[in-house]
Amino acid sequence: MRMKKIFAIICLCCGLSMTAVAQCGIENTAFKSGEILSYDLYFNWKFIWMKVGSAEMDTRLSKFDGQEAWKSYLITRGNPKLDKYFMMRDTLLSYCDKNLAPLYFRKGAREGSRYYVDEIWYSYPRGYSKLKKHRIDADGEQHWKTSEYNACIYDMMSIFLRARNFDCSKFKKGDIIPMPISDARSLTNSWLEFRGKENFKMNGSKEKS
Repeated sequence: MRMKKIFAIICLCCGLSMTAVAQCGIENTAFKSGEILSYDLYFNWKFIWMKVGSAEMDTRLSKFDGQEAWKSYLITRGNPKLDKYFMMRDTLLSYCDKNLAPLYFRKGAREGSRYYVDEIWYSYPRGYSKLKKHRIDADGEQHWKTSEYNACIYDMMSIFLRARNFDCSKFKKGDIIPMPISDARSLTNSWLEFRGKENFKMNGSKEKS
């Protein structure tokens, strides 16, 4: 009888953890493994547009801790001609489970004269989001921190993958979607605002909606 009770408690805890992961995920209908997106980065001031860098994002199915997961990385490079004013060399890496719930995040950033590294490991015990955070400062000092939240928490990469899978037909102009983002230092209570649909034209392509 006692063994049955212990087994029931274990099943209940596992159920809570799986529920938390499911709530933090979303069905992926927006992209397939092997997708590569390339971006040009511009600075705009009034009528002046200046290309200041480029970025490339690669997303594909991989493995994380033995389980199938989405691996996504983003490499951002500033224009070398502008390095003397502000150098930017960022590499972001993210692993999410097949339902896009975050598992791991890393950012290595050279911004100006400083270089730092952020890391986050995600787990979902007792129905909570547990984040193990690691930061290496520009001076080499390391910081470790563990935080638990009674909500789903994302990062700069997983929030992008999640947002791409929103069904915009269900949104009204002005709708606010809470999307808290964490790095290795702190949590930012951020939101996405749906501003409706509009037409735009990309360089060298036809008008898109």
